[in-house]
Amino acid sequence: MNRFATLYTALDETTKTNAKVAALVDYFQAAPAKDAIWAVSFLIGRKPRQIVPTRKLRQWAAELAGIPDWLFDASYDVVGDLAETITLILPVSSSTSPRLLHDWIVNSLLPMRNKEEKIQREEILAAWHQMDNAQRFVWNKLITGGFRVGVSQKLVTRALARFSGIDEAVIAHRLMGNWEPNEEYFAQILSADTEDADISRLYPFYLAYALDEDIDKLGDVRQWQAEWKWDGIRAQVIKREGQVFIWSRGEELVTEKYPEIQAAAAGLPDGTVIDGEILPWKDDRPLHFSELQRRIGRKTVGKKLLADVPVILMAYDLLEHDGMDVRGESLGWRDKHLSSLISRLEDDRIIHSPKVSGETWDALTEFKDDARRHGVEGLMLKKKDSPYRVGRRRGDWWKWKVDPLTVDAVLIYAQRGHGRRSGLYTDYTFAVWDNEGLVPFAKAYSGLTDQEIRRVDRFIRQNTLERFGPVRSVKPELVFEIAFEDIRRSTRHKSGVAVRFPRMARWRTDKAIQDADSLETIKALIDAI
Repeated sequence: MNRFATLYTALDETTKTNAKVAALVDYFQAAPAKDAIWAVSFLIGRKPRQIVPTRKLRQWAAELAGIPDWLFDASYDVVGDLAETITLILPVSSSTSPRLLHDWIVNSLLPMRNKEEKIQREEILAAWHQMDNAQRFVWNKLITGGFRVGVSQKLVTRALARFSGIDEAVIAHRLMGNWEPNEEYFAQILSADTEDADISRLYPFYLAYALDEDIDKLGDVRQWQAEWKWDGIRAQVIKREGQVFIWSRGEELVTEKYPEIQAAAAGLPDGTVIDGEILPWKDDRPLHFSELQRRIGRKTVGKKLLADVPVILMAYDLLEHDGMDVRGESLGWRDKHLSSLISRLEDDRIIHSPKVSGETWDALTEFKDDARRHGVEGLMLKKKDSPYRVGRRRGDWWKWKVDPLTVDAVLIYAQRGHGRRSGLYTDYTFAVWDNEGLVPFAKAYSGLTDQEIRRVDRFIRQNTLERFGPVRSVKPELVFEIAFEDIRRSTRHKSGVAVRFPRMARWRTDKAIQDADSLETIKALIDAI
């Protein structure tokens, strides 16, 4: 545990990519394999579910620290992170546990979930007494299920590749899918034999950047393939050895949740992997994403939901063909063979993503600007000669999204952020005008610069009207332009509308609160889309 706590501290204290990779490599060189594989698992996001209810951890920590609940709550409000709050209030420890990470996880943490509350309390307090502050912090992160540090799976992959000498793409592939964190699998990750045989194994997804430059700078439009940017769940459909597997981009095996796609994919030849988008689909067009959300959280899907929200796979790339990895072939080659495969299917629940034809960038711009009418988010632009790469890369694939919808709204509530923003008020609630005055409309916490955040924080502290626990009611004076991707009517919200991906586009220092938009104007947007 001591090595892992030291690694966590090193990763948390730097923002430099090379320093993070170096710290990871140093750890892999020193840690035993049975520890290293658990570290890899946690660092790429495979954190355990919360072991003990939050209220119990708060109660036990406050009791051990000898402080009342209100003081714990006030401390948590300032710190913004539960694991860190618990670590800071516990009595200072002079102990350092010699136990290895895998020992703590396998023999203490995981078995604790099924034990009685009394036993859980005894074991957690005993662990706190054995550990120093750095170890306690990591332990608390794991118990709460809130394990996060500034490391992406891509960085872990890079570090493992540098440590082992194995190509990054191979490492990335091996980290995908289901696997158990044990010594044997760590050896498999680092194996020089790159012929992996797991029939359910998916490929790392290739991700596009948002287009952030003049479209004309992409050069000759004929070198690019344009498709609609669909609003669904990115997925890979795999057919190997007579079995079908459906993986989401979040590396969740979701085969059973989408039986209609599973049935359609059964008609594919063995050795086929398709990249595409799971979409709710009726009458030859996509339904709104909110319909798909009705199915996302379900473990089983009943007949009524299957009928109300049917889904299809909008297929747009071919990653494996006749059992061969074809990601290195050109997009044009892959698209041609994908079209041939789908044309032979006797099932219309797998559709080849249609191309958007435009002989000039101006023509494609018109299609992009008309995207919402087609139920899509914009266009995808892909170089016809591009391979299928790993992760997010610039140059070959671009997301060219329609401009967001915007409204001007008034800041009325604020709450402290979390982690590095825990000392600042960064989580805001905005309102628009209605007949009865200002009505809450949306929450947002991103879009401002660090300097603007500090200015807003000062305003909030100086203009608080009331406090409701961690939330402050603020004098209505600041106006912000709120951008969002979509808007729909909603019975769950007081305003009667719900927006998707709200964020602050800019601080409208030039506007008074009387200039903010009305709910009537916002609802008119729904009818205009």
